[in-house]
Amino acid sequence: MKTDRSVDRKKGAVVHSLPLSVCIITYNEEENLPRCLASVPFADEIVVVDSYSTDRTVEIATHAGCRVIMQEFLGFVAQKNIAVRAASHPWVLCLDADEWLMPGAEDVIRQALATMQADVAGYKLKRHTFYLGDWVNHCGWWPQYKLRLYDRTRGEWCGGEVHEGVRVKGRVGRLDVEIGHHSYRDIAHHLGKVNGYTTAMASSRQAQGASPVGFFTLVGRPSWRFFRMFVLRSGWREGMRGLIIASIGAFYVFIEYAKLWELQHCKESKPDDHGPGV
Repeated sequence: MKTDRSVDRKKGAVVHSLPLSVCIITYNEEENLPRCLASVPFADEIVVVDSYSTDRTVEIATHAGCRVIMQEFLGFVAQKNIAVRAASHPWVLCLDADEWLMPGAEDVIRQALATMQADVAGYKLKRHTFYLGDWVNHCGWWPQYKLRLYDRTRGEWCGGEVHEGVRVKGRVGRLDVEIGHHSYRDIAHHLGKVNGYTTAMASSRQAQGASPVGFFTLVGRPSWRFFRMFVLRSGWREGMRGLIIASIGAFYVFIEYAKLWELQHCKESKPDDHGPGV
């Protein structure tokens, strides 16, 4: 797992780069974690923060030589910051368990860490999602540039419980490094995540004092999401897969605001003991 140098294959020179910690949070990821870990053999250390998995996740991580920290789930932002703060090295690469680095990533990352300018605080990598049997190249799903490689002394995870991200103090570059992503096993799994995410988003909007949800919000916002994904972002080029992705995207928006409407208008109460006409 450990190395502090790589070979520049174009010039045949040895590139001395900064040590790198890989940080991953997990919960019942025995299916995904081996692929993720296998993609970062060049890491100087791998820190895994696990939320008391009930499958073989911890066993897999321990056997691979990872440093495992057990932590009750406090939210995605908190869990990821715990992993990053536990890292031994300033530069960290954060991956989700259902993500992995594609071939060629090591050389690019090591070269970047060896030659970067002092004002660079992080790098965005491009994420490519595999869904329903193939890679998705449209719908706004590719390329998705994500800030995942950064100096932890100049940045941290922040944001909401669904759309979290890294914020750094300094310049952010882009690397030609591809992250594979397999977030949804199938449509049922996708819809299950939509249910959880929309509940979190509706609650967050309610807490922030969102405007009342009306008819045009419930109709217009989902329609715009579908049009943007399927037409403007060429989802139609994906065929049936693109139609499904855009439709679920629109459904996500509809359910998010429907749940917000529910929070705004339907106070928790019990129905009358006697039904109508009794």
